[in-house]
Amino acid sequence: MYSRTQNENGTYNTRCLDCFMTIAFALETESDLRLIEDHHICPEKALSGLLAQEMSIVSNSRPN
Repeated sequence: MYSRTQNENGTYNTRCLDCFMTIAFALETESDLRLIEDHHICPEKALSGLLAQEMSIVSNSRPN
């Protein structure tokens, strides 16, 4: 999820709401924003995905 703001000169900024990283600033079109947002790899989501995967592996390897 992203937060978009429009600057006084009509350009846009976008920020990831998971890691609070500014993804892009001073972009001229919303299509540019979508392109940048689609390619953002959020470190917070990546880490939580890896931790969930590890927990799944650990719980599946335990004997019943």
